[in-house]
This record gives sequence, C-alpha cells and structure tokens, in this order.
Amino acid sequence: MGRLTRVRRRTKPMTGNTRQRFAVLGAGSWGTALAVQLARRGHQVALWARDGQAIAAHEAARCNTRYLPDTPWPEMLTGQADMATAVASADDVLVVVPSHALADCLTQLSTHLVADQRVLWATKGLEPETARLPHEVARDILGQDRPLGVLSGPSFSGEVGRGLPTAVTIASEDPVFADDMAAAFHDGMFRVYTAGDVIGVGVGGAVKNVLAIAVGISDGLGYGANARALLITRGLSEMMRLGAALGGQRETLIGMAGLGDLLLTCTDDQSRNRRMGLALATGQSVEAAAAEIGQVVEGVRVAREVHRMALAHGIDMPIAAQAYAVLHEGVAARDAVRRLTDRPYRAEAE
Repeated sequence: MGRLTRVRRRTKPMTGNTRQRFAVLGAGSWGTALAVQLARRGHQVALWARDGQAIAAHEAARCNTRYLPDTPWPEMLTGQADMATAVASADDVLVVVPSHALADCLTQLSTHLVADQRVLWATKGLEPETARLPHEVARDILGQDRPLGVLSGPSFSGEVGRGLPTAVTIASEDPVFADDMAAAFHDGMFRVYTAGDVIGVGVGGAVKNVLAIAVGISDGLGYGANARALLITRGLSEMMRLGAALGGQRETLIGMAGLGDLLLTCTDDQSRNRRMGLALATGQSVEAAAAEIGQVVEGVRVAREVHRMALAHGIDMPIAAQAYAVLHEGVAARDAVRRLTDRPYRAEAE
C-alpha cells in the first residue's frame, strides 16, 4: 500500500497522556526549543534542517551546537536531513522557519503530506512583497480542508530550552486541532492557551518585532523608562488598529500573542529586534548590526510590509513608520525620534 493511501481517523481529541509523532521543520533556536519541549513530553520528534551537515553535527552532539548548546536533546528527539522521511513518520507537522522562507518550506512540505496530517507553524512575520499573514500563505499552499494553526506568544528559545516557565497561545479555526496541540505541548513549565483568532495572532507576531526595534533605538539613545512605556503603550494601539482592519480580535491583541509578546520583545536583550534597535542607536548600519546578531532579525524586513499595509488601509502607525524610515530610508535614529515627539497632542483614544 502506498504512503498516500495511509489514513488515521481522528475520532476524539488528544489527552495530556497521548503520545504522538511530530516532524519539526526548521532547526534554528526556536524550532529546536519547541522540538525539545515536545520530546520532553514523551512525543517522538524528528527535527529537520535543510543543512544536512549541521543537523548531523547536532545529532552527534545531542544538542543544537550553534544555537542551544546548553540544551541537551531528550532521547525521543532525533535529527533528520530528509524532509520526506521526517514527514512520513509523523502524525502532525510543526513548521518553524523565518517568514520569508515559509512559502518555500510549505510548498516542499505539500509534496510529502498525506490527507490526515495537520500543520502547525511558529513563524512570525509577513510574506515579502505581498504582506500576507502566515495563515494566508498556508491556506493558499496547503488548501482549505487541512487543519492548520499557529503557535505564538512571549517566549525566548533559550528559556524554553532550559525548561523555564513559559506560556504561549495556539490558535486554529479548528478547535479540536488547537486542543490537540495544546495537550501535546502543555506541562507544568510550558503553559498553553487556545484561541480561534489566527489573524490577531499573526498581526501580533509581526508588528511586535517592528515596535521592538523602535524601543531598542529609544533605549539605545538613552531616552529612559518613560519613553519606553510610551512606545510600548502607543505601539500596542498601532498593533490593535492594524489588527482590527484585518479582522483580528481585540482580546487576542491584549493577550499573550499581542501585548505579552510585545512586552517581552521590547524589554529584554535576548530579543534580536531590540538588539537591532540598540545597535542602530549607536550609528551602526542595519547590515553590520544584522551580521553581529548572527540570526534573522524579522522586524527589519517586516517593517517594510507593515508600512505598506498601513498605507494601503489608511491606518496611522507613526512608531512603525519611523522604524521603517530608519531601517529602509536612511533616516537617523535621533531624527526619527524627533519626528515622533514633534507630533501634536491628541485624544488618547484616537
């Protein structure tokens, strides 16, 4: 019997004791941390990376030697360089790649999926040029009938890897799938909330990175805690305006995947986006700062898409606009802050 005829009927939701097989696609810091969490829960996990030599080295060392060298792999976690093999052995698939690589990864994945496999992603950002949210990309490539969902929220990979307390949101239009994935991940140190608002979760995950760059710039210039609180609070208003225009829910954006992720990313130096802002405040170029950080800084590219989306929908997003101006129009960091402080007073609710 060929692999494409394999069908597993899901007649009832998973429980916390159900053991599954997962393919996790993307062996960066976040993909590795989530794979470790699933394996800690007793699930069989195949962690796939495009770089076969790198994943072989991780497998040999039993840790991600580049990104999470201090997080040993549980016995249930193995490295895999062949996507087809990883997916063939999985009940469900978790995709953890940067937003600019999501479409290519899902296109490749689509050739290996069978009918009953479901797909969750932990990608934050917008598709280059189109500014599509991840769920729009996934629906276009994987179809309307397959259960899909997103994992997002305030979480640094290193802390998840070390087993420190964390909470995230898993959102899906299929409530059974959301509950199943929550049961798969949830334990005493990794708390999961479920939701149905994939739009709001996607907006929060994209916009918070741009705002974190703005906060990093302000902090790097020495503008203090008052300015930081201003930027986070008014930045949340910008996020909520965009979310409302796209059909997201207010409750999502003041929750874990919105405000929670925004606070985390803006205020801790584990955030690549915050570190980008800090570097720009010293006069470093975007390219030099990115090279120093050494990993994808999602907010740099996403700032362009957020700016384009705000203009298209007629939404006032001045903080995101000034982050875009520094990143892509060569505006000096101090000049961008001055543009914000020179704005006239207004009613806070506007």
